[in-house]
Amino acid sequence: MNGMALKPTYMIPGLPPPAELETLRVLKLATRAHRNLAELKGRAISIPNPDILIDTLSLQEAKASSEIENIVTTQDELFQASLFPENPASPAAKEVARYRDALRVGYALLQEQQGLLTNNMIVSVFQTLKRVEGGFRETPGNALKNEASGELIYVPPQDGSAVKQHMSKLEAFMNDDAACDLDPLIKMAIIHHQFESIHPFPDGNGRIGRIINVLYLIRQQLLDIPILYLSRYITANKAEYYRQLQSVRDDGNWEPWLLYMLRAVAETSTDTLRLAEAIRGLMAEYKRRIRAENRKIYSQELLNALFRHPYTRIDHIVRDLGVTRQTAARYLDELARAGMLTKHRIGKSNFYINDPLAGLFLEVGGVREAA
Repeated sequence: MNGMALKPTYMIPGLPPPAELETLRVLKLATRAHRNLAELKGRAISIPNPDILIDTLSLQEAKASSEIENIVTTQDELFQASLFPENPASPAAKEVARYRDALRVGYALLQEQQGLLTNNMIVSVFQTLKRVEGGFRETPGNALKNEASGELIYVPPQDGSAVKQHMSKLEAFMNDDAACDLDPLIKMAIIHHQFESIHPFPDGNGRIGRIINVLYLIRQQLLDIPILYLSRYITANKAEYYRQLQSVRDDGNWEPWLLYMLRAVAETSTDTLRLAEAIRGLMAEYKRRIRAENRKIYSQELLNALFRHPYTRIDHIVRDLGVTRQTAARYLDELARAGMLTKHRIGKSNFYINDPLAGLFLEVGGVREAA
């Protein structure tokens, strides 16, 4: 920590920060981001069961957000770890699963608290993510360094009381819509920067900050359910993300950071809409095929189950449809013979993959996994 004194201290600003925020370029891009986000919100209701999007997209967000922190796992490993929680999984897969759980906890608490985004909720998200009982930092020691060079980049507030004071002010800013008339997407970008600069937890701040993003969009009624996640965009533009975060601290120029975040919302909304439409189209195709080729087993509940779990097993069908194991196995085997699922085995257990659905998550947004 001796080198910390060599790094100029960033004075955490008041909220909203004393800077020109709603420039012409920012407002123009905010308009596009709002339009794309509104289209996504409207189209999401065309999916028969919103849990299909929540469950599948939250797992993809967990994967992408964790990759930003260099916690990398393959989609296949992640789905298998989710499918067989009783089996050993890699540390990365376990970490990603905890992120998904933390996101779900935040969404549930937001609903319980009628849209209030509180510090107690954020602490609960942290505790779920890190499997600890603590809260905000109380002792010094945190510093952000360049991953490649080890160079000290930024030292957040070190005093525990200062951390709590800054987080109390941030909590008020998040929940007081009358305090300022900033566009909510611009406000979301400011909240994210402020949270990452306070860096209130010993670990996991980046991932928690990205969970706060989507919760804030729901709080502002820009989304009904948590289906827009910026981590895929940030993963693809990671260097720019960290550069613009630090640029605000170094020179106080907020515009490039706000443009980055608004662009992330605009492009991610389009990608997510394309994914939602592709899922809806694939569901319609499976509905048609099952009715034509396996009519006796068709039900909307079965269709929902096949799309809520891209990787599924007999236990899932038993639970979701309320049928016996024998019936669930027959359904899945019939669909595998029809080419709508592929059957696999791990240890003594069978599982089934909806390959076209799993493939959509690799294709949308231009992200590919190495073979």
